[in-house]
Amino acid sequence: MLLDLLFPNRCLHCNSIISKEELVCEVCFPQIKFYHYHFYEENPLKNRCKLLFPVENAFALMQFEKESLSRKLVHQLKYRSQKNVGKILAEWTSEKVKLTNDKPDILLTVPLHPKKLKERGYNQLHLFADTLSKIWEIPHHKKALKRNSYQKAQAQKDKSHRAETKYDFSLAEEISGKHVLLIDDVFTTGNTLSAIAWEILKNPNNKVSILVMAYDL
Repeated sequence: MLLDLLFPNRCLHCNSIISKEELVCEVCFPQIKFYHYHFYEENPLKNRCKLLFPVENAFALMQFEKESLSRKLVHQLKYRSQKNVGKILAEWTSEKVKLTNDKPDILLTVPLHPKKLKERGYNQLHLFADTLSKIWEIPHHKKALKRNSYQKAQAQKDKSHRAETKYDFSLAEEISGKHVLLIDDVFTTGNTLSAIAWEILKNPNNKVSILVMAYDL
């Protein structure tokens, strides 16, 4: 409790003191640009995915715009080790995504290369997906995917150079006859998710849906 007094939790936007279960204060919360489309309906993200690979459903929690609060939230999780952000974003996601009987069989998260994992110390997607796994009662297969090539951080590249990046992924376990919900932090060019989706879809009995924290319009 002494630590809470000395180092209180603060709003990631205005720095006002808030409870430890929150990310932003009530005043700043409306500034988050949520992506108001449902998981099971046709939407711009799903249409973007369709241009790259066969997709069942697609959902983004927020819009990822320059200097936006949603961008700040993702970067706090990804680069500043604020892992509680992943848990809270997952809780927000579960409030917006109400899965029906046609729900995915497994959750897969985009893996980090072992070198990048050592540098960062954690995969920012794991707590997010683990929280969803508990809420939805869908297993999260953390080690099912393997990234075979090391890339520098995408945040250091502009959008045109991200589109040129080549990705090399493989399956570390057999997946057959499964509806896979593939999870990433931000959808920008779609190259990462496309490379993984095609690995999964090499087995014609598999299906792929997409969930991202934010969609870079």
